[in-house]
Amino acid sequence: MVRTWFSRPHSGLHELGALAVLYALYEVVRGAPGENVHEAMRHTAEIVSLEQGAGVYVEHGVQHALEAVPGLPTLLGLAYLSLHFAGTTAVLVWVHRRHPDRFPLVRTTIVAATALALVGYVLYPAAPPRLAGLGFADTVSASAGVNLSSDALGALYNPFAAVPSLHFGYALVVGVTLVALASRRIVRVAGAVYPLAMLVVIVGTGNHFLFDAALGAVAVAVGWLVAILLVRAPEARNARRLERPREPCAS
Repeated sequence: MVRTWFSRPHSGLHELGALAVLYALYEVVRGAPGENVHEAMRHTAEIVSLEQGAGVYVEHGVQHALEAVPGLPTLLGLAYLSLHFAGTTAVLVWVHRRHPDRFPLVRTTIVAATALALVGYVLYPAAPPRLAGLGFADTVSASAGVNLSSDALGALYNPFAAVPSLHFGYALVVGVTLVALASRRIVRVAGAVYPLAMLVVIVGTGNHFLFDAALGAVAVAVGWLVAILLVRAPEARNARRLERPREPCAS
């Protein structure tokens, strides 16, 4: 039953409703754990130490370089607020309309990756760079005019759910999907650039470390493997439809 549902595209209204329910559940579960600030800060310190040991702790330098470009912080802040949802939704709608046979795999990859990310948020709460007391600027609050640390927004999401980064994970799904399915070269190029652009956005705004993005990619990769197991290939679905016995015609 479950595999059958995941293996085929449904009407746009049903898909939209299912994704809305998924997102609501995602926000509820993501915000459910108590805000253990001490544990979140300790995990963030571990991430910084890991990156320093690997020689990839470059987030400070990246943010400072981007802040030196006039107007760019505001653009990055607006991109952080809009691209994650607008970009992902736009590509899902496009795949649903133009490549319905491929939609189940894309949709199920996102669902599975989101479920894995929720496990990560519960087991490994971590503060984003902007809240870790490490000298990072909160670009979204300072330049885009939206205070991510306000009480109103704090009631809607868990600020210590930074690992893994689904901003990057979803961007990776979007990018790979466009590269694989788009017929126009410029769209494929945009798909190839999109995950890198999102990486610049999440690091430049002080919302994620490279480590968070890497685990976002891992969540998507595992989600894709789960989707392959759940979703029957289009050819298999067509074969099953052909194998169904036809009801005898009434004489």
